[in-house]
Amino acid sequence: MKKLLNKEIRLSASPLSWIFLAGALMTLLPGYPILVGAFFVCFGVFHSFQTAREANDILYTVLLPVKKADCVTAKYAFTCLIQLLGFLIAAALTAVRMTLLKAAAPYVHNALMNATPLFLAFMLLIFTAFNSVFIPGFFKTGYKLGFPFLRFGIVCLLLISAGEALHYFPGLSFFNAPGGEGLGLQCGILAAATVIYVLGTFAACRVSRKRFERIDL
Repeated sequence: MKKLLNKEIRLSASPLSWIFLAGALMTLLPGYPILVGAFFVCFGVFHSFQTAREANDILYTVLLPVKKADCVTAKYAFTCLIQLLGFLIAAALTAVRMTLLKAAAPYVHNALMNATPLFLAFMLLIFTAFNSVFIPGFFKTGYKLGFPFLRFGIVCLLLISAGEALHYFPGLSFFNAPGGEGLGLQCGILAAATVIYVLGTFAACRVSRKRFERIDL
């Protein structure tokens, strides 16, 4: 598996997968729906799937002396690597916003979602949606990208809308406090989202492996 992941990084990955990690820098933008950054991180991974399809990388990989399902696992490993890097960048910038910049006027008076543990939790939920909606949809055929990504886009839009609307509900305005009020509750939500990400990705990988085993390339 280590060699397959190395192949994904060195041969299959589109440069856009690394470039779109810059989407995590949107965490610093005030007055902007910063969860869109999570979408762009996933969009970068999407380009690697597209590049692999156009180069017949899937067929090349299954012709190697490896299990067919290991091709799927390698794709998930690469996807999770990119997502982890994007998450770490966003988490570091969130810490900066909640400490050094918490009193900055653009963040104090920000009508949209501020960078908090709740933001990081929604970021993980968007990553989970990509791993459980787009990737299993792709491995249902091994080449169709459009509709699986469209379905992910719809789910992503709903999650972004929910994240942006949550602090407008009565009694939940503290979710958007730049200093991290209700930190215990927010960290609890982040922990739950982490569990959802791990279990959801693992379950989606199993589904994708089974689907890929059934198709004839």
